[in-house]
Amino acid sequence: MKGLDKLTTTKLSAWVQLAKTQAERGRVNDRIPQLGLADLNWFAVDICCESGKTISFGDTACVFPLMSVIKTFSLLYLLEHLGAETVFGWVGVEPSDAPFNSLEQLIADHGHPRNPMINSGAITLSDKLPGKDASDCTFLFCQWLNQLAGCQLSLDQVMLASVRLTRSTANQAIANYLAETDHLENLETALDTYEEICCISGRVEDLAQLGKLLAFENRYISAQNRRIVNAVMLTCGLYETSAQFAVRIGLPMKSGIGGGLIAIVPGEGAIACYSPGLDNTGNPVAAIAFVEILAQELQLSVFG
Repeated sequence: MKGLDKLTTTKLSAWVQLAKTQAERGRVNDRIPQLGLADLNWFAVDICCESGKTISFGDTACVFPLMSVIKTFSLLYLLEHLGAETVFGWVGVEPSDAPFNSLEQLIADHGHPRNPMINSGAITLSDKLPGKDASDCTFLFCQWLNQLAGCQLSLDQVMLASVRLTRSTANQAIANYLAETDHLENLETALDTYEEICCISGRVEDLAQLGKLLAFENRYISAQNRRIVNAVMLTCGLYETSAQFAVRIGLPMKSGIGGGLIAIVPGEGAIACYSPGLDNTGNPVAAIAFVEILAQELQLSVFG
């Protein structure tokens, strides 16, 4: 029996309670007013195993915006539609030791985004999504995810209005510099699309279903693209703390400031968590604590 399949509701409940004690170390993001309404103590987990077993616990009815977790899947989408050679002509795969919205890093790299998991890379790829305008790009992308993963994601218009009301000056500056260095075809569409896809929302169950696309062989996604996305998640998915958690946990992971976290156990399954309290890097504290406990107790690290 594989590691994840050994999980029982009793163990899950105990480990969730342990992880939740870390929540108070985090802070709910209130730069976006709508995100600031979340309760620091909310916690939800949904785990999908290759065997078909699913196990969930906590505040699973919570709907939250995927925010940066969506970067994983916009990368996958473009790899599937356009191929690795094209995509990696636009963005690199180098880890960054600067914050996810660093303009200085982008300038140092002469406008070539270091990887798709930071904002400069994700804004660049948002510019390349198929569709005639931001709404069309987002609709086609969301539809593709729902059809492939069998989830029920949708665009949260209230969250989007809140994002646009307090549009990030850092993202605007990044987009301006990308345009100046000829990395964007349409600055406004790129930024609009980026903001929209970040407001694609769902429950932990939906996020776990998405994770299954990356966890094991399926007829929808090429094995090579799965490997690429998992590798980029492992080295870049938790921003400048990615290397630290690769050592401590050893799983491909991606976080978002909405409190979402997806962890992939290749060949076994996907672990989706929601916990809105963030650390200084922008990663959900209790969610990462939970995955760390799980990875250690069930020996899930990809490194054996």
